[in-house]
Amino acid sequence: MKVTIVGAGNVGATCADVISYRGIASEVVLLDIKEGFAEGKALDISQCATTTGFNTKISGTTNDYAKTAGSSVVVITSGIPRKPGMTREELIGINAGIVKNVAENILAHSPNAIIVVVSNPMDTMTYLALKATGLPKNRIIGMGGALDSSRFKTYLSQALNKPANDIHAMVIGGHGDTTMIPLTRLAAYNGVPVSEFLSEEQLAKVAADTMVGGATLTSLLGTSAWYAPGASVAFLVDSILNDQKRMIPCSVLLEGEYGQSDICIGVPCIIGKNGLEQIVEIELYDAEKALFAKSADAVRSMNDVLESVL
Repeated sequence: MKVTIVGAGNVGATCADVISYRGIASEVVLLDIKEGFAEGKALDISQCATTTGFNTKISGTTNDYAKTAGSSVVVITSGIPRKPGMTREELIGINAGIVKNVAENILAHSPNAIIVVVSNPMDTMTYLALKATGLPKNRIIGMGGALDSSRFKTYLSQALNKPANDIHAMVIGGHGDTTMIPLTRLAAYNGVPVSEFLSEEQLAKVAADTMVGGATLTSLLGTSAWYAPGASVAFLVDSILNDQKRMIPCSVLLEGEYGQSDICIGVPCIIGKNGLEQIVEIELYDAEKALFAKSADAVRSMNDVLESVL
């Protein structure tokens, strides 16, 4: 199966690399507007095949969407990255036009593709892609919750001093420093609530660290992170292409679930060959419901900027 990744920057190239060496897809196409950039990234990754043992065909192209034809999944990472001190809201004006143009070009060559949105502000860009294309909700998925949950589990792993792969936890809500909701109440270490091992103060710190996880990396690196985001995208693509039906928090259109409608925001989803296959409604406590409603209000305020784009 074929995957196209639009945007050959750090996140896009890392995603292509992970998909290739894990054998998630038979073919990967990297596309970028910068002359020769995607071609160079693809060639570099291809030269890893003999040392890492993968057989995935990977190629790059400069803005030639015809080469993306027949893609089962298309990942949109294109757009300017968040810079130190820049909010996701400030990215809207620039990235909205890019995402809309990319989605239209992709569908002209891969009309049945499932689109995974990574561009920031991710919830708003997912909503834009949905409205601009008119596709059914199952085919437009925002990736943010998978990344936020990965960071949450990492911080829990560090606090517990236990393997991250033995920890199950999720983050819902908007993909933003003040809008995400790490569900500490439901986090577990091999089925045992983490509250059995960590104090309320420790859990509060883990949640706080998770919420500023992206900003922390931006301040350290001078740009947005890429290893974990790229791997998180590949994880989501794997669940789609191989029909794994994993439960992954993703930004999808709500139509009454969690008391919200006409908004794309992070909730637990079953992801399979049809993209979004089910929204899982977990029972939230009153305090969690209030946080989710507040998060939705913040996402809507960003969506309001889209009126001039749609």
